[in-house]
Amino acid sequence: MVRAVRIERTGGPEVIQWVDVTLPEPGPGEVRMRHTAVGLNYIDTYHRSGLYPLKLPSGLGTEAVGVVEALGAGVSGIAVGDRVGTFGPALGAYATARNVAAASLLPLPGDVDDSVAAALLLKGCTTEFLVERCARVESGQTVLVHAAAGGVGHLLVGWLKAIGATVIGTVGNADKAAQAKAAGADHVILHKEEDVAARVREITGGAGVPVIFDGIGQATWDISLASAAPRGLIVSYGNAGGAVTGLTLGVLAIKGSLFVTRPTLFHYYATPEERAAGTARLFDMLRKGAIVPEIGQTFALEDVAEAHRALEAGETRGATVLSV
Repeated sequence: MVRAVRIERTGGPEVIQWVDVTLPEPGPGEVRMRHTAVGLNYIDTYHRSGLYPLKLPSGLGTEAVGVVEALGAGVSGIAVGDRVGTFGPALGAYATARNVAAASLLPLPGDVDDSVAAALLLKGCTTEFLVERCARVESGQTVLVHAAAGGVGHLLVGWLKAIGATVIGTVGNADKAAQAKAAGADHVILHKEEDVAARVREITGGAGVPVIFDGIGQATWDISLASAAPRGLIVSYGNAGGAVTGLTLGVLAIKGSLFVTRPTLFHYYATPEERAAGTARLFDMLRKGAIVPEIGQTFALEDVAEAHRALEAGETRGATVLSV
């Protein structure tokens, strides 16, 4: 018997329900994966709330690490007993075990333990594609990172510093400012106390920044517009502060012929070759110490509703791991 989350309707954390499930044998191209650790990500709250619509009823969670227990027909390159991880796109990671497409699994190196992998796979691969293949940040550029102490934010800071960028980070309080500094941020702005765009202009001698990583969304959209250098790029990759709406393209011209992109992880990890190259680069940066998978808190998997509440209230720091 397997324990798994099901939601019958969208809404707050209270819609999360646990059910007992009997798993069938894995089908063609599938494996049965017993979970050992599960990653919590902001996208999970978008699925739960209905911001990203789902066909209901539905499972939740995309990121999990575990061990292969059984193989379906036609599966090759994976053996029973292998340690593997996945960051989706299929939902259902909030479970003690599940059947999952073998093509979505990533082999885990022996020097990366389960909790680190669960904290790192989705956020780390997001960081990789944002910096290196979406924005194509170059050494010497100055980059603004919103929520620089968050799960993706602190990885962005470390990665950017490792490739030679100057990093300006925004955070909500002094504790998170210290975390962003520890990750490598050159300048930290307390967004509740300071005019972020004015400080960015001050730091850059009035020029603004050529690249902005904005995982907040609507709440920081005007700040991002006001902080960008002419022909700068705003990478809007999340909606923690609401989805950006009402975008008028003429504003981009007025603000300096700006570029905006709203990227999605799976468009950059669409092929086996991209997945292999991206994860190899991620583990390389981990071994170099460029990124540190800070696990700020751990919840029991069955306490995931409380973990959602804490995440949405801004009470977490770094990554959150759900122990199975």
